[in-house]
Order: sequence, then C-alpha cells, then structure tokens
Amino acid sequence: MIRRHTALSVSAASALLLSAPLLTACGEAPRPGAAAVMDGGRITVSELQGQVKAVQEAQRHDPRAAQMVAGSGRLNQDTLIRMIQFRVIERAGKDNGISLTRREIQRARSAAEGQSGGATALRALYLQQGIAPGGIDEAVRMDLTRNALLRKLGTSKVNQVFARTSKALDIKVNPRYGKWDNTQGTAVLAREAWLRTSGGTPEQA
Repeated sequence: MIRRHTALSVSAASALLLSAPLLTACGEAPRPGAAAVMDGGRITVSELQGQVKAVQEAQRHDPRAAQMVAGSGRLNQDTLIRMIQFRVIERAGKDNGISLTRREIQRARSAAEGQSGGATALRALYLQQGIAPGGIDEAVRMDLTRNALLRKLGTSKVNQVFARTSKALDIKVNPRYGKWDNTQGTAVLAREAWLRTSGGTPEQA
C-alpha cells in the first residue's frame, strides 16, 4: 500500500503518517543553506530542491501531469518531511537491530508491482505521493523497516521509539518549512502574521 508521508506516528491500523495541524513556527533556525539540521548533519536546500525537481520532471511526463501538479502545492515541505522521516525510521531500525538486504527490497518492490498492475502503475502511484521513480527503492526500504519495527515492538512502542529517536536526532527545520514536532513526526506549518486578525486570532480560511 502506498501511503502519503506527512507524519511519523503509527496508528492501530498501521498507518505511518498522519496529517498535522497548523501551529506557529518558532525556535532555533538551522544553519544557512540548510533546509534542516539533525544529528550534527544537515539536509541542504539544494538536496531538497533536487528531489523536488525530480518529482516535478517525472510529473510533467505523466499523462495525468495537470492533476498531479495541481495537487502538489506543498511539494517542498512534504518532500522535506519525508526526507527527515526516512532518517528517523532508518535510525530507529538500526537502533533496534533491523537490517534489510537488497534482495528483500527488490522482492518487496516486485510484489508491490504485481499488486498495483505492473512497474509503470507502481511508479505512477508513488509519483502521486510526491516520490520520483528514483526514490522508490528507498521508500520501499523505509516501509519494510517500519513494518519490521511494528512486528518486533508493536504499534504503541513503535510510536514511542519514533518520538524518542526524533528527539535524540535534535531536528531543526528551516522556518520556511515549519517547525519539527517530535511527537507527530512532521513539520507543522507556520501561520504567518498577515493571516491573523488585529486581535491576534488567526483568520479562518
């Protein structure tokens, strides 16, 4: 199953990523040129833009390009969230003894292709979620890691592990993309000042 990656918590139904509310961004900003910093390293703006460009290029060559582009208004933020989440999942898996072989990843991808109607159909499904063809193997690996953690620890414990791992990585997001929430495992959007009323209450959309 292809899931939209927007939050890190796992529900009882094994959904990895949930939608996040709008909150005001604050806190320490990452270093210049960084979209996010974590664990002493960083995700650069150029890295983020490279992934976004790959998605946009693939979307332009898809028959449903107009529909995809119309639904990708938050592509920059969603892509950054996914990049961070993948690193959290990877670290959590490593800390809990989860390792995967290339063969396991390819076998899982082949199974997904069979279930979705072929390789082309699977690429289209991932592209709808903002994942370029070149990023499918990584997405499959993260999903397998998540599922392995679920089997080993259970849903409630996995949520705790993700939150603890996220906090340990000391994630800070460039304010233009929001503020990282360790509990939800996502970057929550900022409500800009010009969207507030004179009394300080955000206007309703």
